[in-house]
Amino acid sequence: MRNLGLVASVVFALSLLSQSAFADKRVALVIGNSAYQNVAKLANPANDAAAMTETLKTANFDIVEARRDLKATEMRRALRDFADKARDADVALVYFAGHGIEVDGTNYLIPTDALLERDTDVYDEAFSLERILVTIEPAKKLRLVILDACRDNPFVKNMKRTTASRAIPRGLAKVEPASPNTLIAYSAKAGSTALDGDSKNSPFTAALVRHIATPGLDLRKAFGFVRDDVMKNTSNRQEPYVYGSLGGDDVPLVPVAAVATSPAVSVQAETRRDYELALQLATRDGWNAFLTQHPDGFYASLAKSQLAKLAAEDAHSAAEEKARLAAEEKARLAAEGARKAEQTKAAADAKTAEDARIAAEKLKTAEQERAAAGERARAAAEARVDAGKLDTPAAGPQLATLPAPTADVSRTPAPADLPRQVQVELQRVGCLQGSVDNTWTSASRKSLERFNRYASTKFDAEAASTDALDAIKTKSSRVCPLVCAHGSEADGDRCVKIVCRAGTFLNEDNECGKKRSRTEAKRNLPRRERLERDELDRPQIQARAPRVQPSGQIVCDNAGCRPVRPGCRLVSRDMRIGLTNVEVCN
Repeated sequence: MRNLGLVASVVFALSLLSQSAFADKRVALVIGNSAYQNVAKLANPANDAAAMTETLKTANFDIVEARRDLKATEMRRALRDFADKARDADVALVYFAGHGIEVDGTNYLIPTDALLERDTDVYDEAFSLERILVTIEPAKKLRLVILDACRDNPFVKNMKRTTASRAIPRGLAKVEPASPNTLIAYSAKAGSTALDGDSKNSPFTAALVRHIATPGLDLRKAFGFVRDDVMKNTSNRQEPYVYGSLGGDDVPLVPVAAVATSPAVSVQAETRRDYELALQLATRDGWNAFLTQHPDGFYASLAKSQLAKLAAEDAHSAAEEKARLAAEEKARLAAEGARKAEQTKAAADAKTAEDARIAAEKLKTAEQERAAAGERARAAAEARVDAGKLDTPAAGPQLATLPAPTADVSRTPAPADLPRQVQVELQRVGCLQGSVDNTWTSASRKSLERFNRYASTKFDAEAASTDALDAIKTKSSRVCPLVCAHGSEADGDRCVKIVCRAGTFLNEDNECGKKRSRTEAKRNLPRRERLERDELDRPQIQARAPRVQPSGQIVCDNAGCRPVRPGCRLVSRDMRIGLTNVEVCN
C-alpha cells in the first residue's frame, strides 16, 4: 500500500512538470513594445514579454506567437495572422506590454512608430482594444486579454487637442466585454497608472508569471493572487483589475492532466499525495494551491497550520529586523550626544520594537510547535491507514491531537511608529495638516477627520489605527482637495502665485478683476460715503487776504480830522512851510 502511494506521488509530480497533452487547443500572442521611436524607450516591456512567452511555452500552449517592438504595419499583420490561428482554438490569449492610451472612453494600444501629434491620430496610428477582442472572438471557451500598458503616457504631454471637449485621462478606461467568457486584465485599474518597478520585470508581470500558469488554478483566483502580490510590492499604490465574467465552473488556464488511477487509490490518497507535494515545496503559493483543491478535511487543517507557521516566521523576521534597527538608532544617538528628548524617544521606540520582537518570537514558536504536532498526528493517522485500521485519516480521533490555534495567530503587534506611518500616508493623499513626527497631535486628528470627510469613512481620529492606515494605503491618488492661501491657486499638487495681467487686480474672491475708474468706484458707494468723497475731491477755494485792521492813527487836513483808513499810514513830509503828516495808501 505504501509503495502504491509513492508511485502515485511520483506520477502526480511528473504530470505537473510535463503537461504533454490537453483536449483543448490553446493559442497565445505576446507583444512587447519597448523601442518607441518618438518618445523615451521603455525598459521593461521586452523583458515582460519574454517572461510571459516562456511561461506560456512551459504551460504547453499549442501556439505561442512572440512579437517585439512592432510598428503599425507589423502589428496589424500580427493581429491578422493570429486571428486565423484563434479561429479553431478553445482558448485564445493576447498579452501586450507597452504604451496604451484612452481617448474619449476608448482604449488604444500604441505601436513603436506612432507619432500622435493630434488626438485624432490614434484612429490611424494606434489599435483599439476592440480590434484585439475581434481578433480572439472565434475562440470557443475562453478569450483573455492581458494589458501591462497602464503607464504614465508621454504622448499625451505634446498631443494637440482638436476638440476642447475630447477627454484624454490617465491610464485606461473601464471596459465591459460584450462576449461571454471574456476577461480583460489591467495592470492598474481604470483611471490609474502602473509602476515599472526597480527590477527587470514590472510588478504586474512578475506576479502574473508566478500564478497564471498554476495547474488547475481558476483564473479568477490566479488574478486575485496577482492583485495581492502587486499591492504588497507597491505599498498599495497599484491595484490590478479584471473586467468581464466567467461561469460557475473553475476555468484554469493550465488544466491538470488526468492521471490514471487504480481502484486501490482512493480520493483521500490523492489528497494525501497532494499534501506531501505541497509540504516539499513549503511555500505560500504551494499551500494556497493545495487549499484551493482541498478546502476541507484533515489535510486542509494541516495546510492551514503550515500557512500560519510561515506567516509567524515572516512576522518574526520583520520584527527582529525592526528591533535591530531601533537598537542601532538608540546607540547612535547616545554616541553622538543627541538631545535628551531624541534619546528618550529612541529608547522608547527600541523598547517597543523589542517587545514586538519577543511577542513575534513567542508566536513563531507556538505556530512551529502546532505545525509539528499536526505532522505527528498525520504520521500516526497514515500509519493506521496503511495498517488497515482506518479507511481515512479524517475518520478517527486523530484530529483531536492537533492543538488549538493560537489566540492571536492572525494578529501582529501594532508597529511602534504607527502614528508616523499614518501621517506619511495622510500626507501622500493630501490630507495632512502639520508635520510627520510620530506624535498624534490635534493636527493629526484634524487630518484624519479631513480624510474621513472626503473618503466617506468613519475612523476614530483620537488615535492612529492600523485599520485607518490600511484604508488610506488603498487610495492611489489625492483624496483631500489642495487648499491655497489668498494670492495663490492650485496647480496639480502645488500652489502657485496668481499673476494678474495689466489693467486687472486680485480681488477678495482670489480672482483677477478689471480695475474701475474713480467715478465707477464712487458710483457703487453708499450715498453718505459718496458725498464725503465729493467734499474731499472738491477744489479748495483760495483763502482771502486777511482783513487789515485800523491802525488807530488820526490824520487832519482842510476837511477836518479822521481815522487813517485801513491799509494806509501816516508819513511826515516837508511841505516847505513845515513838517506835515500825509496819509499814504498802497
